[in-house]
Amino acid sequence: MSSSARAWWFVALLCFASLLSVIDRGILNLVVDPLRSELNLNDVQIGLLQGLAFGLIYAIGGVALGAVADRYSRRNLIIFGILIWSTATFAAGLARNFGELFAARVVVGLGEAALAPAAVSLIADLFPADRRGRPMGLYMTGQAIANGIAITLTGIVIAAAAAHRFDGFGLPANFSSWRVTFMLCGASGFLLVLILLTCREAPRAGASSAPTLLAQGRETLLHLIARRRFFVPLYLGFASCFTAAYGAAAWSPAMLGRVFGLGPAQLAQILGPLAVLFAAAGPLLGSVFIDPLVKRHGDQGRLMLVAAVTLLAIPSGLAVLASEGRVAALLVASSSAIYPLIGLCVITTLQSQWPAPMRGLGVALTGLLNTVIGAVTGPLLIALLTERVFRDPAQVGRSIAFVIVPALLFGMAMFVVAARAVNMAPDPADGVRA
Repeated sequence: MSSSARAWWFVALLCFASLLSVIDRGILNLVVDPLRSELNLNDVQIGLLQGLAFGLIYAIGGVALGAVADRYSRRNLIIFGILIWSTATFAAGLARNFGELFAARVVVGLGEAALAPAAVSLIADLFPADRRGRPMGLYMTGQAIANGIAITLTGIVIAAAAAHRFDGFGLPANFSSWRVTFMLCGASGFLLVLILLTCREAPRAGASSAPTLLAQGRETLLHLIARRRFFVPLYLGFASCFTAAYGAAAWSPAMLGRVFGLGPAQLAQILGPLAVLFAAAGPLLGSVFIDPLVKRHGDQGRLMLVAAVTLLAIPSGLAVLASEGRVAALLVASSSAIYPLIGLCVITTLQSQWPAPMRGLGVALTGLLNTVIGAVTGPLLIALLTERVFRDPAQVGRSIAFVIVPALLFGMAMFVVAARAVNMAPDPADGVRA
């Protein structure tokens, strides 16, 4: 196999690893009610499992493991991460109570935190600078469509387990379908590890030392403070949008089931393919408008575009008002086109606004804030409204609307503020060197 073919094979495996990570973290969203019933959980506990249990360690671990990726074998780090999160996903299928499931979700977050920093670093060393666009595009497209594929595959597995098609695997006769799903998805990661062992680590273009990272971190902080009128609203807007994104992803499948009677098999047939279609089409169509806007109006044009695009996600938060289940599923899936486009606009803006030596940490801050604010807050707020305010699981659709719509409006407002400040020089009164 040629070196180019080996590089593309590695990228394909990284895309598959990304797909598995999305499936393993998202299974819980598709089995909320059967899991809730068997383990005697309430919606607040489910919200904690969806957000805090996974998100907190994922955010903190991502920063730490990003530093590890700069010094040690990235292939081995990815293998380590897959082994950790796959084992934890398998163990979640054996959980007997909230505490055991919470612990499993924490470990899933730790394992998955290793993937992104190591994968992005690897791709940069597998391809020269003028040929990184397509492999990075493939990797990011895989991330965008992964949620829809996860819905489809998980729904198929749940339906097969409910039909007792896995009885020959030696499982107890009364083993729940959601437990079988967790265990099968976790086991699939071990196969990927065996394949990754055949790949070789790419030669590293350069490595960072601790003193350099410390000095770079100080300069990054100074630059952030000096341009806080631009960066703070941009980061807050992005995190607010992903509060809506994570909240919707966590509870929309449950809403479609509780309000419209769509089970896992129907979600696999309807919501999964629609989400894949929208996720593939959104960034593709958006890119047609982004480049002309940037050429004409610079980063300000891109930010005004993302402010307008954010409003297009609001109908997905109002899906509970739909006339029937298929229309509701269509509205929910439509957001799969919007959130990846928001991410594309914000990340490319950050790449141009951070100086080259600071871009890695500057972009990594989005992962930290989006996870701590978005992944933790979004699902939990919806659960609290359903459990403590409306006091009715069937009202989860109203809870989704009350969280998503304000979050998106706030995000849109912050993008407008950032657009107005994007070309401003640091205020001399700040006393901080740009």
